[in-house]
Amino acid sequence: MKVLQEVNSEMVLSQLLPMIEQLLEKIEKKTPAVLKDEAVVLHHALGKYNEYSVSLLHKDPKSLDIFIKAVHTTKELYTGMPTIQITALEKITKPFFAAISDEKVQQKFLQMLFDLLVNCKNSHCAQTVSSIFKAISVNAEQIRIELEPPDKAKSLGTIQQTRRQKMQQKKSQDLESVQEVGGSYWQRVTLILELLQHKKKLKSPQILMPTLFNLLSRCLEPLPPEQGNMEYTKQLILGCLLNICQKLSPDGGRIPKDVVDEEKFNVELIVQCIRLSEMPQTHHHALLLLGTIAGIFPDKVLHNIMSIFTFMGANVMRLDDAYSFQVINKTVKMVIPALIQSDSGDSREVTRNIEEIVVKIINVFVDALPHVPEHRRLPILVQLIDTLGAEKFLWVLLVLLFEQYVTKTVLVAAYGEKDAILEADTEFWISVCCEFSVQHQIQSLMNILQYLIKLPEEKEETIPKAVSNKSESQEEMLQIFNVDTHTSKQLRHFKFLSVSFMSQLLASNSFLKKVLESGGPQILKGLEERLLETVLGYINTIAQSVEKNADKLTVKFWRALLSKAYDMLDKVNALLPIETFISVIRGLVGNPLPSVRRKALDLLNNKLQQNTSWKKKIIHRFLKLVPDLVAIVQRKKKEGEEEQAINRQTALYTLKLLCKNFGAENPEPFVPVLDTAVKLIAPERKEEKNVLGSALLCIAEVASTLEALAIPQLPSLMPSLLTTMKNTGDLVSSEVYLLSALAALQKVVETLPHFISPYLEGVLSQVIHLEKITSEMGPASQANIRLTSLKKTLATTLVPRVLLPAINKTYKQIKKNWKNHMGPFMSILQEHIGVMKKEELTSHQAQLTTFFLEALDFRAQHSENDLEETGKTESCIIDCLVAMVVKLSEVTFRPLFFKLFDWAKTEDAPKDRLLTFYNLADRIAEKLKGLFTLFAGHLVKPFADTLNQLNISKTDEAFFDSENDPEKCCLLLQFILNCLYKIFLFDTQHFVSKERAEALMMPLVDQLENRLGGEEKFQERVTKHLIPCIAQFSVAMADDSLWKPLNYQILLKMRDSSPKVRFAALITVLALAEKLKENYIVLLPESIPFLAELMEDECEEVEHPSLETI
Repeated sequence: MKVLQEVNSEMVLSQLLPMIEQLLEKIEKKTPAVLKDEAVVLHHALGKYNEYSVSLLHKDPKSLDIFIKAVHTTKELYTGMPTIQITALEKITKPFFAAISDEKVQQKFLQMLFDLLVNCKNSHCAQTVSSIFKAISVNAEQIRIELEPPDKAKSLGTIQQTRRQKMQQKKSQDLESVQEVGGSYWQRVTLILELLQHKKKLKSPQILMPTLFNLLSRCLEPLPPEQGNMEYTKQLILGCLLNICQKLSPDGGRIPKDVVDEEKFNVELIVQCIRLSEMPQTHHHALLLLGTIAGIFPDKVLHNIMSIFTFMGANVMRLDDAYSFQVINKTVKMVIPALIQSDSGDSREVTRNIEEIVVKIINVFVDALPHVPEHRRLPILVQLIDTLGAEKFLWVLLVLLFEQYVTKTVLVAAYGEKDAILEADTEFWISVCCEFSVQHQIQSLMNILQYLIKLPEEKEETIPKAVSNKSESQEEMLQIFNVDTHTSKQLRHFKFLSVSFMSQLLASNSFLKKVLESGGPQILKGLEERLLETVLGYINTIAQSVEKNADKLTVKFWRALLSKAYDMLDKVNALLPIETFISVIRGLVGNPLPSVRRKALDLLNNKLQQNTSWKKKIIHRFLKLVPDLVAIVQRKKKEGEEEQAINRQTALYTLKLLCKNFGAENPEPFVPVLDTAVKLIAPERKEEKNVLGSALLCIAEVASTLEALAIPQLPSLMPSLLTTMKNTGDLVSSEVYLLSALAALQKVVETLPHFISPYLEGVLSQVIHLEKITSEMGPASQANIRLTSLKKTLATTLVPRVLLPAINKTYKQIKKNWKNHMGPFMSILQEHIGVMKKEELTSHQAQLTTFFLEALDFRAQHSENDLEETGKTESCIIDCLVAMVVKLSEVTFRPLFFKLFDWAKTEDAPKDRLLTFYNLADRIAEKLKGLFTLFAGHLVKPFADTLNQLNISKTDEAFFDSENDPEKCCLLLQFILNCLYKIFLFDTQHFVSKERAEALMMPLVDQLENRLGGEEKFQERVTKHLIPCIAQFSVAMADDSLWKPLNYQILLKMRDSSPKVRFAALITVLALAEKLKENYIVLLPESIPFLAELMEDECEEVEHPSLETI
């Protein structure tokens, strides 16, 4: 046999068959024992079964039976020698199997192999069968027959076509229940399917599909408990189907109809398999299969698409393992493109249907989101939107996420946690958005805004079915956030959340980083312009809603929403490159909607207020806006009056900012601006207050910037401005208006001081009139501060030759109506004198002296008026004169002083002038201090005379010829005593000589008896004015020979009949002692007797103090 090892043919095999049969029987009978050689011979003989002798198998059925018998001989004859079974099995090689020409014989072999697999207890045998099956090339038809239930398999015909028809019938009949078939059948099927999992050489695999679906449907039938779990079988069937699909369509594309009939493919069964099973592995197999089918038979899958995704949302997405995650990704990647591709774009209806399905799919994912493990949420959503197309569907995802928050999250959030949850959610939404390109994000924001515009303003309680004239697109859009199924509050919350999220997204670091990474704002290429327009359109819609709901409870919500929308507008604005920004604004300024125009101006104003240094090219672009803005300012009121007014006001403000930023370098474009503003404030134009205020502020800015270029406008500007200032009623009613007018006036005076002389008189009188209004507003008020500043500007920027004539003329006006006006008027002159140069003062001294002589006559001209009022006004004039005196030299002051002295003392001069003069002398003494003694010598005798004339203990004559003579006399005394006190106080040149001391001593001491003006006045005069004066007089004498008479004269008054006089004398002595200190010891001896007398005074008022004094 060894020698014949390589000799192979039918004949050799047929000769050996009897011997093989004999040996096999011997092995079977177990007696007598088979010899080792016999075993070896048997092995060699079996070797003759090969591809050369294979034709014998169908010619001689006996040869086949003997081979099958050998295969079933499992007894091991000798250790180390393989069993007959294995040797026989090993003969079934690929060439051997391929050489079998009869299909029935092949079928027998397969049947034998599968039976072996079912029944063998030996792992070696199972392995061998498995490897044989792997190696041989099989026709799917043969496998199909093996998979059929036993009773059916017997009667099957030959031609494939008839078999297929029968399969069709089988499906339609009531499938025999699984119990009938029995467990061994399922075991066999499972084993065959296991082999098929890794089977590569399978001809026409599509033949198996109907059988596999048939098996799958049987698996899904209810099972008896003893049958066990069919999940594994289901997985194997699904796996086989997947392999077949992948074989038939390696690239995942469609399969020609003649290969596989679409009708044979039962997608519903796979979906049912998903629904009925609880095993994740089964789900995964089914989903992967569906994903593959989606490419091959998209229509089949699309009918079941919602079932697939609903199931995924409920189950697979909740699993936290990498495999499940892969399955989700795969399914999304495979199924969704099929859905998207099915929209050819030809039919509006098809597109809308698909969009509706997509909305539902996204909704499934959104609903499942809370149950998805956190770290998987972002990748799942991103994968989904990536596959669907971010440009079309990212916004839908966002809208559904907002809806979920509004309807579900809010309800489950514990009180107090809402803010934290919203913050976390917003962060997540932003991270989802930032996974996509900036263009897609902006496109999505525009889509959301357009969607919000289409949503109804409020939920209508009952919507009649008849009124469904909504456009198709609107109906389709309404599918996302269904107004009918939500409350009005939820609808409002949804709108607010959407707008605030968009604002947050645009300002978020992730978004800005994305913009920078993708090349800065330039890459948006007009998108941002469209976004801006969409936002403004939305703002306009909201603004209309605010107006509509002004008297409803919801107005608060609309206002908040409008504010959020404006916030979003600012964020969009910040994204724009400046060139784009200017061209966008230019377009918007011409927009037909007033609210859009206004907002565009606001945006421009915000941009102009940022202290940025622009390039020349950009400044040039900004300046091109000026004519457009001037047009808005000039526009006649077409729309609502209020609307127009506020736009014109804003445009004026914008022009002011433009001028402030760029006017200095480019003044020409602003000349027409000044012209327009000046025409606006003309008195004949009855303009709205706020517009006028803005026009005045604009004039202030433009005039100060244009400088010389503004001169041609002065003849029309100044009269209008002064008329404006005269309407004090208007100014008082609106502080802003008042401030604007003051600002305009100040800037004009500041910028063009040399050109306003024709209007100076008017300016002065207006400023003086306004002081009363502003002082009532309080010293810290803005108006008061601005007016003070204007007065300072007038006083300090104008030259004396211009200002002084105007002052003279204005004074003549003021004299008639002096109350409240003299102070402001004089304060301007006082400040002006303060800044005059020496040579200017010298050249204008004569003019000023004439003016002051006229002004000082004020008291004499108003002698019957209230003394206090007159005194206040006179003080203002004197303050102003003193300001000039301080700047004069001794040489120039002396003649002025004597001129004033003569003016007061001339015979026919009114006595009231004395009051004015002594008041002036007192003020000058206070200001010049020790220097005043140079001029005061001439005053000693008049002082002494006047003191005597005013002393009622010496004379009965009235000094003044008027009703209020006593008051005037008291005032005059006060001025004289105060002036003398200051002369004595600042005397360093020994002014009080013996002669002067003697001249003044008696008039002064006698004043202790002068009870002019009644008891109270007397007491006040003595303590506050007379005693300090006498005490300082004693110090100024500095001579004990003069102290004695002075002291003695005072002591004599202690013997006066009036206790008041005695008391006055006593405290005068005390004051003298205090001033002279130890020098008084000389005078003490003569004082003691007088004091002793007082100690026994009958009046207690005098007695007690005298004791204290001693």
